[in-house]
Amino acid sequence: MSTILVSGASGFVGSHMLPELIAAGHRIAAFVRTRTAGEVVLGRLDPDERNAVEIRIGDVTSPETVTAALDGVDGVLHLAAIPRDYRGGADLRLINTEGTRNVVRAMEAAGVRRLVHMGALGVVDDPALHYASSKARADQLVEGSSLDWTIVKPSLQFGPRDGFFNIIADLARMSPGLFPVPGAGASRFQPIHAGDVARVVRASFEDPTTIGASFELGGPRYWTYREIVAEVLGVLRKRRVIVPVPVPLIALVARTAEFARLPFPVASDQLRQLRLDNIGPLDLVPGRFGFTPRDMAGQLGYLQRRRRDQEPRSLAAP
Repeated sequence: MSTILVSGASGFVGSHMLPELIAAGHRIAAFVRTRTAGEVVLGRLDPDERNAVEIRIGDVTSPETVTAALDGVDGVLHLAAIPRDYRGGADLRLINTEGTRNVVRAMEAAGVRRLVHMGALGVVDDPALHYASSKARADQLVEGSSLDWTIVKPSLQFGPRDGFFNIIADLARMSPGLFPVPGAGASRFQPIHAGDVARVVRASFEDPTTIGASFELGGPRYWTYREIVAEVLGVLRKRRVIVPVPVPLIALVARTAEFARLPFPVASDQLRQLRLDNIGPLDLVPGRFGFTPRDMAGQLGYLQRRRRDQEPRSLAAP
């Protein structure tokens, strides 16, 4: 049994990681920004699971709180990151890149060596791609450290409380008979269930041969953006005409939504990245970790409920 500090424990990905790690016998130090976020973490767990969790308050952008949170831990699962911002990439750099730098430096100073870092599939250090650049630079910081690191790089993650697929579902509910997709909707993804990513993370902590390795994680097949939309529409039993929209036009809509802080499936920054496929090898998870990840087909039934209703009853909004 070990104690693992999990940054970003209150997020969607964290909600799937904690039960997997607890079931494997680990104790969790859940690193969250507020007491309320800590209550969310505990509220998603079964009563017996909560006994294995300690809430630690702090922020990856505050180095002193990272240092304090490392007390008594054996390893770190670094999840804390954001997918978009409203300040031209400044917040992405602050949290995704500099937050990772703070975690790495604090671990090195504290002598905590084991790190599993949540990267992202298909990211490149291109200044025009704010999210991709922030994550690619974070990977570089981890790889250049003296730590015993493993990087997992999943494609789109699906599962209850996810972001991307729930936003598509919300837009499908609101759309007046049409559903726009960027360009021809031909960009390819390799969706993987967050629970399957959690299995890989658990195995990474348990298997020292994963140290110094990066793993591109995806499900058993590739999906185009258009196919993903069609799958969501089918789950919701919504008849919508999928309409290709020129990328410059949909980017204008995305920028408008960002200005108004409205939900939209892709940020303008993410639209720029659609020229790059978000796919990896189809056989990595079975070959390296010994199980076949779930195909997304038929697995999105949770979208029939609004995201707030995908929470445990104790956390669901009234």
